[in-house]
Amino acid sequence: MAWIDEVRERARARMRQAQLDEQAPPFVAPADLDAATPVVMVDASPKIDDGLPRAVRIAGAWSWRIILFVAAVYLLLRVVVLLRIVVIPVAVAILLAALFQPVTAWLRRRGMNRSLASGLVLVGALIVVFGGLGLIISTVVGQIDTLGTQFGDGVREVQDWLAKGPLHISQQQVDDAIAQFQQSITANKGRLTTGALNTATTVTELGAGFFLTLFTLFFFLRDGGDIWRFLCRLLPRPARVPTARAGHYSWHTLVSYVHATVLVAFVDAIGIGAGLFILGVPLALPLAALVFLGAFIPVVGATVTGVVAVLVALVTVGPVKALIVLGVVIAVQQLEGHVLQPLIMGRAVALHPLAVILSIASGVVLAGIVGGLVAVPILAVLNTAIRYLARHPQGEPTPDREPPGTKPADEDEDEGKPPADDAVPAEDPHAPPSARTSLENTTP
Repeated sequence: MAWIDEVRERARARMRQAQLDEQAPPFVAPADLDAATPVVMVDASPKIDDGLPRAVRIAGAWSWRIILFVAAVYLLLRVVVLLRIVVIPVAVAILLAALFQPVTAWLRRRGMNRSLASGLVLVGALIVVFGGLGLIISTVVGQIDTLGTQFGDGVREVQDWLAKGPLHISQQQVDDAIAQFQQSITANKGRLTTGALNTATTVTELGAGFFLTLFTLFFFLRDGGDIWRFLCRLLPRPARVPTARAGHYSWHTLVSYVHATVLVAFVDAIGIGAGLFILGVPLALPLAALVFLGAFIPVVGATVTGVVAVLVALVTVGPVKALIVLGVVIAVQQLEGHVLQPLIMGRAVALHPLAVILSIASGVVLAGIVGGLVAVPILAVLNTAIRYLARHPQGEPTPDREPPGTKPADEDEDEGKPPADDAVPAEDPHAPPSARTSLENTTP
């Protein structure tokens, strides 16, 4: 019958399926797979840049990253320009804190309260600065009459030398040049008036910046270490210890650089000032002070201020003594470049002269005199921090506990040596915390 045949066929089909199931391997769930079994993932999605050469793809990837980096730097510079009234005093306060922090630390090790120590150092610095300014002003006021007479005689002597010397410039040409100079001043009287108003605004900004610098310097001397640890705690936990250690070494580099710069500037001022005093050049003390301030801009500053001293000697004591002053300036610069810089500055920071010159030029273009003043310290700090983080990404101390930016890269210590324990005293307000967990396990 038909229905019997249909039942028989279904039974045979089930039997054949059962035999096939017995011959097939058992099913293995993904969770039961051996962990060592390799799994190959094949990405079948189409590649839109398969037609481009590999070099072009790499160049494109680098290009947009460089563009983003340049844009970020540009925005940062714009913010700095907008906040220059705040940024410049803070930068100057950091340099002054690097100069005075060892004195504050010495007073605190003698048991003095940190607020009292910071205030005492700040008051002492103000007394030295205003005392020096008062001495310079009194010197200028005392020599103003003699200076006017010497200046007139010197100008006439220079005119005679131009007329009778190797240039053979006639008196009429000299008079025409002076008249043209006076005429240009008269024609630009409006610009000079605007410049005077701008100068008044600048004086107001300088006054505000002076008090902001004092206020900031006091708290940097008092709470510098606490401020740095607070900033480090704002970072992700794995980055806290390396950043704290990099900042610690960078700070020591900055302290060494500022002290070395002050010593070099003092030697320049003493050398050029002594030459001016012996030759009888008026305003020898103010010119020596100008050389001292100019020497804080490496390579360029002392040279420019030395040229100012030569010009003053030219119009006050004549060409012969001006040439002698020029010889003194050159001799002092040679002493600085071949003895002081390698011996003193070389122990503080290892920077190539080309890097120094380019950083000063960039700083002057971006921020004027202040930019030239802070360009090399910023470069020195970045040099130390980058070289440390590149060799010690986990935040371990250097084998010799010395900042890596104080010696050339090819003279770095062998990093294969086991690192020594950090021996920075806990009472140092600018040292990172000795316990790694103090930064790693703190939630900002």
